[in-house]
Amino acid sequence: MPLTMVKIGQTNSIKRISGRDEPRKFLASLGIIEGSEVTVVAEFAGNVILSIRDTRIALDKCMANRIMV
Repeated sequence: MPLTMVKIGQTNSIKRISGRDEPRKFLASLGIIEGSEVTVVAEFAGNVILSIRDTRIALDKCMANRIMV
């Protein structure tokens, strides 16, 4: 299921990141890689704020839909 469908406060493991190499490299530079634990902190109109490795990251809906948990 895509990250945009995860409820606030839930922690999940990243299973797959879809898309071309450039967006995947961008997400990897933020620490968002397969196997990482990610928690959805907040959601606003499909955009999400994530907590991953003691860091908070905001992603737009398009990027969050690429991350499967």
